[in-house]
Amino acid sequence: IRHHTKKEVMMTDPNHLLNINDFSDFYSEEFNYTDLQNLTEFVVDEKTLLCSSTIMVDAVNIAFCVLYVIIFLMAIPGNLIVGWVIFSHRHLLTASDVYLFNLMLADTLLALILPFSAFSMIHGWVFGDIACKLVCLVKEVNFYTSILFLVCISVDRYMVIVRAMESQKAQRRLCSGVVCALVWVFGFVLSLPSFYNKAYYEPLSQQTICAERFETNHADEWRLATRIMRHLLGFLFPLVVMLICYSMTVERLLRTRCFQKQKAMKVIVAVVVAFLLCWTPFHVSTIVDTLLRAKVVQYSCSTQMAVDIAMFVTQNLGLLHCCVNPWLYAFVGEKFRRRFLQMLHRKRVLERFSLSRSSRSSSLTSDPTSGFL
Repeated sequence: IRHHTKKEVMMTDPNHLLNINDFSDFYSEEFNYTDLQNLTEFVVDEKTLLCSSTIMVDAVNIAFCVLYVIIFLMAIPGNLIVGWVIFSHRHLLTASDVYLFNLMLADTLLALILPFSAFSMIHGWVFGDIACKLVCLVKEVNFYTSILFLVCISVDRYMVIVRAMESQKAQRRLCSGVVCALVWVFGFVLSLPSFYNKAYYEPLSQQTICAERFETNHADEWRLATRIMRHLLGFLFPLVVMLICYSMTVERLLRTRCFQKQKAMKVIVAVVVAFLLCWTPFHVSTIVDTLLRAKVVQYSCSTQMAVDIAMFVTQNLGLLHCCVNPWLYAFVGEKFRRRFLQMLHRKRVLERFSLSRSSRSSSLTSDPTSGFL
């Protein structure tokens, strides 16, 4: 019976090689030189090791699954009500209202894919590769179009309040339709890298997952390129434009003390702040992950795992944004509440609710710059 050395066992068992933590035995067998005999300690460089993927515990997965269901149940009826109110008063809409309507459409599309994500949190991805690409595409399109529509709103408010262009309401409404079409096309083009997502089996989680998967030879370059595009075009540049427009708009409002227009700005500012509160943590954690991958920040497994967890949590919490806006309209938008109640009254839902024709007409025309909000 032939006696196999440690070296032969290692070379014939690749799984053993992958699980070696101390290479001293291997080197003593492979390099039996005199000048290596005095080496008794081998230091493993942490940068050369692969970090094990973070496996979320079942309780966390169940919690986020429940969160998805709650968001879905709140977002769908809320956004449908907003769409119903806007469409019913389409002859009174301003350009900002058109952008808000398209923002509602983007949030509704995002809410519709949440059941897929909720089911995959528990049972893995079972819907196939095409559904994986489509779901990721919808997420990316919402990611870009949401903030771009908010930029359009900020520019429109600046043009109306600072540049005094409210007299050109019909022209601005026509332009807003063209701008919305361009935003949807631009958002779709920027979302094309989502087709690199695919459904594949993950050994560590022992489930099929739907995730980003680039070609091995160019994975780092593609991931870095898409991340930079997402940071610049999907967050930093739009944020700078919004801050500039709103700072000048608020300054003009405070200087002129135009209280009607200040009330018209309340809902819009609340929508922007809600968006930033929902998505800024995810952007920050993603930027840190990008810096780690680009080796700008010192890399370590513990840091990478902490960033992975932060990205997972903040991305899921960011989905709350698709159900927030209807509540903002209901609690902050005075005209939205009034018009919604009027519609319920006309549908005989609220028998006790009544408004005189004169008060109704004055409330609808008191400020043409505020639209249905």
